[in-house]
Amino acid sequence: MTLSELKIGSSGIITAVGGDGALRRRLLDMGPKTKVMVRKVAPLGDPIELFLRGYELTLRKEDAKNIEINEVV
Repeated sequence: MTLSELKIGSSGIITAVGGDGALRRRLLDMGPKTKVMVRKVAPLGDPIELFLRGYELTLRKEDAKNIEINEVV
């Protein structure tokens, strides 16, 4: 499952980060197995706001598709 498929209020554990460039490097710096929660989604579905490690992060859906997660129930 990818991060872009996670619903509002749901959480997941990051298992792999794809893509390239500064965004990938920044996400990898957060550490492996980071827990993320989807806080908000913009009215048109893009971007999405995440909560992880005590702060909010906003990502475009295109970038979220490169992040593999395991959903936490």
